[in-house]
Amino acid sequence: MAVKVKEVRQKQGMTLYELAKRSGLAQSVVWKIDRGMIKRPSIQTLSKIAKALGCEVTDLYEDDEEVNRRERA
Repeated sequence: MAVKVKEVRQKQGMTLYELAKRSGLAQSVVWKIDRGMIKRPSIQTLSKIAKALGCEVTDLYEDDEEVNRRERA
């Protein structure tokens, strides 16, 4: 599974700075997750991000089918 924080964040019109501030996480951590540099963030980190985005942790994941479809495109 891949994390899709960037997609959810952008749909809400939220900047990286705003997400970091609302989640209480360092901007560098949020930036790395957003850019896919951190592939498997901890559940605690994802919980903070989900709360800041007003969604569920499961909303931040895309399943293998979505990943495969995007890679074929």
